[in-house]
Amino acid sequence: MKLASRRRRIALPGGGAVSAVVALPPGFRRPGRTPAVILAHGAGSNMTNPFLSSVHAGLAREGLVAVKFNFPYTEARRRAPDPRPVLQRCYRAVVDAVLGDRRLAPPWVAIGGKSLGGRIASYVAADGAPVRGLLFLGYPLHPAGRSDELRADHLPGVALPMLFVQGTRDALCELERLRPVLARLPRATLHTIEGGDHSFRVPRRAGRTDADVWAEIVGVAARWLQGLGA
Repeated sequence: MKLASRRRRIALPGGGAVSAVVALPPGFRRPGRTPAVILAHGAGSNMTNPFLSSVHAGLAREGLVAVKFNFPYTEARRRAPDPRPVLQRCYRAVVDAVLGDRRLAPPWVAIGGKSLGGRIASYVAADGAPVRGLLFLGYPLHPAGRSDELRADHLPGVALPMLFVQGTRDALCELERLRPVLARLPRATLHTIEGGDHSFRVPRRAGRTDADVWAEIVGVAARWLQGLGA
């Protein structure tokens, strides 16, 4: 089933703009009724990343307005991520643009993304953005090999539902370090991908393709997101 999608440019505070793609669910006719989910890419990719694109399209097929976008550094085809304040301002501009789009007028918005994208979403939520929940697709809890350097001090201050989708072999999020963090987050849910690494790739012996794993993630995320409206 081919999805209707719109490419758009989102203006940033202080000048400049980034590209975004809005995917509409099948049968979308009238604004004001369909929630939206915004997804940001990881540090080493952009919004065309196959995994992010699959989740983006899959969530639209599941009945949500799905938005993905580039951060300024990927828009400019640079490799090094922008400083965190720049990434946060960009993400907040996307949230405001989606909420202010009269062609969509979503009753609520959830935000998240892959790795860096999800982490930046959490800071945007911590700063008070009007969002309903946080979707983490491989939260980068710590640098690889340095599991004592946690990036989670701000999370207990975010009183929102959160879904963490994590691979059990993720070098940037050892589950034994994540579980104590989750114990401090009463509205957090964890879904693990058995054998998955930080990119959700599983060993060949698991007998699962990338498409199989991605479909699992879409299903879990869609059910969780739909529950936010209950």
